[in-house]
Amino acid sequence: MAKRIDVSDLNVYYGAFKAVEGVTMTVEPRSVTAFIGPSGCGKSTFLRTLNRMHEVIPGGRVEGKVMLDDQDLYASNVDPVAVRRTVGMVFQRPNPFPTMSIYDNVAAGLRLNGVKGRKKLDEVVEKSLNGANLWNEVKDRLNKPGAGLSGGQQQRLCIARAIAVEPQVLLMDEPCSALDPISTLAIEDLISELKSQYTIVIVTHNMQQAARVSDQTAFFNLAATGKPGKLIEVDNTQKIFNNPGVKATEDYISGRFG
Repeated sequence: MAKRIDVSDLNVYYGAFKAVEGVTMTVEPRSVTAFIGPSGCGKSTFLRTLNRMHEVIPGGRVEGKVMLDDQDLYASNVDPVAVRRTVGMVFQRPNPFPTMSIYDNVAAGLRLNGVKGRKKLDEVVEKSLNGANLWNEVKDRLNKPGAGLSGGQQQRLCIARAIAVEPQVLLMDEPCSALDPISTLAIEDLISELKSQYTIVIVTHNMQQAARVSDQTAFFNLAATGKPGKLIEVDNTQKIFNNPGVKATEDYISGRFG
């Protein structure tokens, strides 16, 4: 089941440095929310707080709340590894496990979760590769290395790997930035299909992409160099692009800065 995310007054720190300040927003289930804004404004940092990935960097911590439906992701009894199973992530550069076959890449998370039966693994691998629109391209070479695929195929393999463990939310950190236009279109089509089952949050530098794939857009910006990133405005994507409520958003979208 796709879940709703409610963020309240979230501050993100790395040691003493405050990277992101005071974010409050809601991400609706079965929708695509895009984060846009200039480089260094905290989009990716904030994205990583939604599955506690920022904690892998020493000194990474938050103040504030992130609720997944009625579960507080930062409650003291919550295991960050369990959070990352529920909230999957696809990174900027395709990162299939280089020594593993296509099949084993998709099955890796299932095996970590204790799934051993070959029949079950076969079913989920096929379902996940179908879900990532990759099955027909790779079904005859499942035992070949995942690293041997094209860049766009590798990224779809990473999406298949993420959805194999049945997360409720999918985070995507600039998933198309390393891809050619045709592969980018394939990923965008896939995002549009996946939102019927998942809550999707995507960071993108490509404003046309945000306009094409998202239902809601959040604009982040820096107050000044060395200051924390802030959420400036979040709204329906059409409104953000056609009639933003804040001048800084309009300036960014029209190319007057950033």
